[in-house]
Amino acid sequence: MKDLKAYIQDNKDRILNDLFELIRIPSISSKEAHKDDMYKAANWISEYLVKKGADQAEVCDTEGHPVVYGEKIIDPSLPTVIIYGHYDVQPAEPLELWKTPPFEPEIRDGKIYARGADDDKGQMFMHFAAFEYLVNTNQLPCNVKFMIEGEEEIGSPSLGNFLKENKEKLSGDIILVSDTSMLGAETPSITTGLRGLSYCEVHVTGPNRDLHSGLFGGAVANPINVLCEMIGSLIDENGHITVKGFYDDVEELSDEERADMGRAPFDDEAYKNALDVHELAGEKGYTTLERTGIRPTLDVNGIWGGYTDKGAKTVLPSEAHAKISMRLVPHQKSEKITQLFKDHFLSIAPKSVKVEVEFLHGGEGYVSPTDTHAYKAASKAYEQTYGIKPIPYRSGGSIPIISMFEQILETKTILMGFGLESDAIHSPNENYPLSQFLKGFETIPYFYKYFAEK
Repeated sequence: MKDLKAYIQDNKDRILNDLFELIRIPSISSKEAHKDDMYKAANWISEYLVKKGADQAEVCDTEGHPVVYGEKIIDPSLPTVIIYGHYDVQPAEPLELWKTPPFEPEIRDGKIYARGADDDKGQMFMHFAAFEYLVNTNQLPCNVKFMIEGEEEIGSPSLGNFLKENKEKLSGDIILVSDTSMLGAETPSITTGLRGLSYCEVHVTGPNRDLHSGLFGGAVANPINVLCEMIGSLIDENGHITVKGFYDDVEELSDEERADMGRAPFDDEAYKNALDVHELAGEKGYTTLERTGIRPTLDVNGIWGGYTDKGAKTVLPSEAHAKISMRLVPHQKSEKITQLFKDHFLSIAPKSVKVEVEFLHGGEGYVSPTDTHAYKAASKAYEQTYGIKPIPYRSGGSIPIISMFEQILETKTILMGFGLESDAIHSPNENYPLSQFLKGFETIPYFYKYFAEK
């Protein structure tokens, strides 16, 4: 790659300023109040892609938030790389925990602090920068298409139809995504597996109104107490999920595969210290990396009911609610797991309450083979810039649309993420180290180089 490091050094400040301009748009997909911001971000990206060398770019309406499509076709006979990213971000609350405003990016201690700094505006922007470099230096070796959506953080409900309606337009040889993390700043890794997801909301209703806890307590079931008991029974003392049939389709890795996975450098003590916890927990018989990569989980993501404001109110609540997510491993199907969970949760409910289980969103897991030309190209790219071969790694996170790409577009995906565990995505003070942003900028052009060398 001719003059790549010099180009990065000469243009990094300008490119970062461009990124900050996009970050300042509060494109929160889950909030109706930010609908205009979603279009503002989409239009910004469309215009930016054209300025950076795309032949064309457009904002495509969907049933929900728009998708940005762009392309540069230099020769139809050459391979085509499809860049996927998302411009939507998580809500920033609780705002009081941010050291600086979430949508006013700031560089502090060598890191970009802002909502979307890593997930996914920062990582997505590495691809914009790499594309600009390849175009401006006449080194782009293949065709490029961009598919940038605005609903990833809410489960991509509109993307499936968009893919079906635009299958021909979205034809390509590989989909390249940077929306995952590496094992460490000095330990490059390629995500070869993602867990699937089933996300539900449960509702427990008792009496037809809130009651005085002194007059009715002890005579009428408290929905919050019942909900807590039900949730508490979902995982046993060995960290095993008690939903009947939950593990029926779980892929069991061989001892050899587990040993290979164990090559990844990982320090339980450092992990605990970084999280400020004294002890780790999870399914008995598995390491921390195995628990977060190759085993399914069930977690309560939120719980509420009754009186939660300041001061005291002696109320026996009428309702209690919780959000519950289940991370799934390959071969577990989200639809099947959702039904198993619903059947189980209803079966353990006492007659003193009414229970409803509402499915919110989900998707399937994904495993990428390591013997493909695209994987080898990505591996060579990391080795070129880091000096060592990257480790294949199964992530605990979920990107449900990755399996959708394979089902609808019949195209494999390579996950070249540069985030770090310490980036606090989805949390206050989300950040992205400048060194990771620049390393991604440097590495991505080499993927194009090696992928085009067929």
